[in-house]
Amino acid sequence: MSNEFISAKQLAAQLSMSVSWVYREAHRSGLASYTFGTGRSARIRFKVSEVNSWIRQRRQIT
Repeated sequence: MSNEFISAKQLAAQLSMSVSWVYREAHRSGLASYTFGTGRSARIRFKVSEVNSWIRQRRQIT
């Protein structure tokens, strides 16, 4: 899982955005997240291949 998925914190660093932005805006902007676990121990992860594709799409739009 470690190579295929990244955390919200890692994604925020990659995008030069805040972690709160990732939690608030990623889904709104079309970036899917995956939840692993339940309750307080649940962790949100993002699939690396989908993140890379999303970045390429955004680059073409702007």
